[in-house]
Formats: sequence, C-alpha cells, structure tokens
Amino acid sequence: MSTVLAETKRGDMNDEAPTPASWQDDARRDLLANAGDRLALFTRGEGAYLWDDAGKRYLDFLAGIAVNSLGHAHPAFVEAVSAQAATLAHVSNYFATPPQLALAARLKRLAGTGDSGRVYFSNSGAEANEAAFKLARLHGGADRPRILALTDAFHGRTMGTLALTGKPAMQQPFLPMVPGVEFLDSTVEALEAAMDDSVAALILEPIKGEAGVLPLPDGYLEAARELTSRHGALLILDEIQTGAGRTGEWFAFQHTGITPDAITVAKGIGGGFPIGALITYGAASELFYPGTHGSTFGGNALATAVAGAVLEEIERADLVSNARTRGAQVREGILAIDSPLIAGCRGQGLLLGVALSRPVAKAVVAAAQEHGLIVNAANDETIRIAPALTIGDVEIDEFLTLFTASLATVTDALLLDETSQPDDKEAAQ
Repeated sequence: MSTVLAETKRGDMNDEAPTPASWQDDARRDLLANAGDRLALFTRGEGAYLWDDAGKRYLDFLAGIAVNSLGHAHPAFVEAVSAQAATLAHVSNYFATPPQLALAARLKRLAGTGDSGRVYFSNSGAEANEAAFKLARLHGGADRPRILALTDAFHGRTMGTLALTGKPAMQQPFLPMVPGVEFLDSTVEALEAAMDDSVAALILEPIKGEAGVLPLPDGYLEAARELTSRHGALLILDEIQTGAGRTGEWFAFQHTGITPDAITVAKGIGGGFPIGALITYGAASELFYPGTHGSTFGGNALATAVAGAVLEEIERADLVSNARTRGAQVREGILAIDSPLIAGCRGQGLLLGVALSRPVAKAVVAAAQEHGLIVNAANDETIRIAPALTIGDVEIDEFLTLFTASLATVTDALLLDETSQPDDKEAAQ
C-alpha cells in the first residue's frame, strides 16, 4: 500500500486520522487516463515471474507485450545495463560509440541486409515506423504519393504511425490524418487491384498482433514482394512484435525467403530497454541524407549496449529455436484443453493468439490474473500469448494448468449467469 497520504485529507483540522491512499488512487491522481486503470502494481520480476506489492507471484506469459525476450532480471541484461551505465550512456548523434556500431552490424547480419544495409536507431517502435513513413515519402516524392497499408493494422500511436494504422476508431479523435495512406483488405486480390506505379510503399505486419495475432494469408508476402518490385514500390515490414526471434526465425519474413526493402524493429531487441530501429536494404539505404531525420536519444550507448547484449544472449542460448519448439508445445497444449471456450490457436513461435468461441477475452484475462497468470486480450475473442523466449517445460506446464483453471472459472460464471436468467415463458409472465 502506498505511504502517500490522501491529498484530500492533508491539512484537515479535525481529529480524524489521514487515510493512506492506495496505489490505484496514486495512479488515478498522477497518471494520465490514456491507459485506464492499471491492473496490478508489480514490484519485482525474475525469469518468467512477477511479484506484486502484496507479494503474490504471477507467471508472466505476456512479457511486457513481447518485449522481455530474456524474461525479467536476466544476468546478461543486468550486467549490460550496469557496465555501460558506469562507462558511457549518451553523447548525442553528433558522435558514434562502439556499442552503437556493434549493434548496427549485428542487426544487419541477423536481418541479412548484406553490405548495402543501413540502420537508423530510435527509442521505440512507433519512432521506427515514423522513420519508415519518411523513407516511403523520400522514395515516392511527388510522382508516387500513395502509401498502402492493411485494414486492422497497428503501427503506433504517433500522428504519423496512426495514419498507417487501419483502425478508424483509433484515428477518429485525431482527425485529420496525415494524407496519402490507403487501406486494403489482406488479400492478394486487393493488393493487385490497388498496386500501380503511383505507389511509394506497401507497409504491413507479417502477423497483425494488435488485431488478434492474425497471420497474413499463405503466399501473401511473396506476392507483395513481386508486385512492389514490379511497380517500383518499397516493401516495408513492421517486425516490431514479430522480430528478435519471437516467431522461430530472427524475423518473420525469413519464414518465406523474400527480401524486403526495409524492416522496423523494437520490443524484443532491447529485452525491456527502450530501443527501436529501421533497417534498410539495397537502394533504400541511400534515401536518407543529412538533415532528413534524427533523434537526440536514438541509438545512445546505453540502449545499444543493452540491445547488443540481449541479442547476443538470444544467439548464444539458441532461443530462436527455443521459440519455435516451445511455441509448438504451447499451441499443442492449448488445443488439448477440454474447454468449450477454445475455438483455435494461431500465430507462429511464441506469438500466439487463442481464439475464443465467445467474446469473453477480458473476463479470461481477469480470471487468469486471479489465478496468478498474466496474459492479454488482443480483442474480445482473442487471448494473446507472448512469453519470454527462455521458457521451458516447467513454465509451460504451469501455464497450461493456470490457463485451464482460468477458462473453467469463466465457463462456470457463464453457466451460472445463463441458469439464473428466466426463460422466455417466465419472462413473458
């Protein structure tokens, strides 16, 4: 419980003792309401587990929304933060630092850019996508004013990335949007109909995470690569949620064998430290020139050192393969649960969406939290699962036990609600 006294009690002249404010009261008073009420107050983490202010332990199968690749307080992460903070944190982008150069080279190698690849560092995924938006504009110029994106896509909440996000309800309070973006259904036919020589770029997620962990149709990326190449448009892939080994390859596009013109990354590459990047291939690497973009903090020594250590540990421990193997294991376990609420499971590696037969995802998330499990409702009918890449048999067995119990809790509540409702004849009387 917070030690801060309720401000409304401060200075009262009566004999009543001040009432300690809860952390929820503190949050409502001091934080903007954009995220709504926080669900818990976590005070520490270790591996795949979190502890709240009351000492309750939770199995974390969300990992900060696919961010904490190594889990919580991993020694490689802790050592990198401590060592670099004690050496050099920030000097601005007038200068280079060894961790920055090393991370850029590592990302180029993992993404397979070859010598022609380049990296721009940002502080978040949204900022990486802002840079991608500018890349598309630089490529298109006046002759190619159109940028294509997909319905239900999510690319960020800044004004530029919101313009790329195919969710009208999210855009509505902030209209008018940055112009020039058109939204397509996720079909090859829709892409073929929209693509011509006036298109500067096609920007898309290989798996639509915020839409409910929805993979693109089989063959879509290959068709997108062929069509964009034919018409001289850039193919830009948002790998912010799918990158850093989460899908069982370093980047989701590598399941297909295509080569994009650019990808954006963030989340898992920093393992909990804020960092993002735009990685370019071939001719797209020559589009930015001095003065066209920048960031004071982007790519500073502290962020790049930590991200370099995280990616090094993912490589050393072969966690990309672990994501592939454990993802299949989790999926198999979910589909084996005897629950009327489970309608399927989709995704790749350790980015999975559990399809529900009823729109009760928020109730399942709440029940899971009561049982000591952290998952997320991507939408009303999908539970998103994105644990640390380090999970093994122990964590998976515990997850399946807790998730089964959570589904049973919601099923029981639904049955109770249905039996408590009067039938049509009774209601008519």
